[in-house]
Amino acid sequence: MGEYEPETLKKVQQLELEILNDFNKICEKHNLEYFAAGGSAIGAIRHGGFIPWDDDIDVAMDRQTFDKFMKIAETELPDKYYILNYETNPHFPGMNTHICLKGTRFLTYDIKDFEGENGIFLDLFCYDNVSDDDQLMTKQGKKAWFWNKLMILVMLKEPTLFYFGFKKIIIRFVLKFIHVILKICGIKSKFCYNKALYYTKKYKNEDTKRMAYLFNTTKLKPIINKSDIYPTKKMKFENTEIRVPNNIDKYLTESFGDYMTLPPKEQRHNHKPYYLDFGPYK
Repeated sequence: MGEYEPETLKKVQQLELEILNDFNKICEKHNLEYFAAGGSAIGAIRHGGFIPWDDDIDVAMDRQTFDKFMKIAETELPDKYYILNYETNPHFPGMNTHICLKGTRFLTYDIKDFEGENGIFLDLFCYDNVSDDDQLMTKQGKKAWFWNKLMILVMLKEPTLFYFGFKKIIIRFVLKFIHVILKICGIKSKFCYNKALYYTKKYKNEDTKRMAYLFNTTKLKPIINKSDIYPTKKMKFENTEIRVPNNIDKYLTESFGDYMTLPPKEQRHNHKPYYLDFGPYK
């Protein structure tokens, strides 16, 4: 876990709450359902807000709602924000979307040489339909995951690794070697991105019971039932509210196991930046 000065972490969290409030206003106005994902969902139920060491807010939408939000954001997102994803900047090495605060700068170690703006952000994930047939779902998920990881290895010499000790050293060496080989072979990130997007959207027009964000560190996790997510409900999150899955206990248990027990210190992840600038919000 990266170590922040307590005042610095608190300031990052406060600015992220401002972004969440403005995001909430747009979603309420247009009746767009989203839900807290990952660590933010754990934080809401276990801490009533941020996990104490966490430095981002994760929210998620299904593909249909995400597309609506992105269209609305073009005209209604306050001017102090901008959208950052691979579509708006092909140097962005992810399938997720950041709603960033203009004038700030937040660069993690894996993207310390990032070309373009990358401010303090709200992290937005798009969940896609996955097949109700387990075999087809597995095939879809593995292909989407493979092409996304290849895209990351094309773009980054040292992607973020949640491993420790000697295992981390070996994996880092292997990934650097693969990065060099991909560059020599002329593999382009755009090609990998389009392939990953194709597979994740494969069942976009089918009425499936399940959905997933297929680009997590671990393949095929989590695959969630839509009935466990919708309708979402509100839950306290620091001095505001955030929407969470209606069956949040099932969602978190299937994703993380015993989520109410604090992990050991060495497993407490955050995104401690290589470079942080609060800009006009100092």
